[in-house]
Amino acid sequence: MKVRVDEDKCCGAGQCVLLAPEVFDQREDDGIVILLDAEPPEHVHATVREAAAVCPAAAIELSEGA
Repeated sequence: MKVRVDEDKCCGAGQCVLLAPEVFDQREDDGIVILLDAEPPEHVHATVREAAAVCPAAAIELSEGA
């Protein structure tokens, strides 16, 4: 899995950070997403998928496979 975030779309809701803090963080000044791990380990894939699904701004893009 590869993860991309679009900072321009991000509204700073923070749902991704709550679900997958090992993959996402937020900037202190405005809450915009920070991607910590663009290729997270398999054991967190389900939570990363959930984070992308619940993102109110659709700012998280996933690509599956090799």
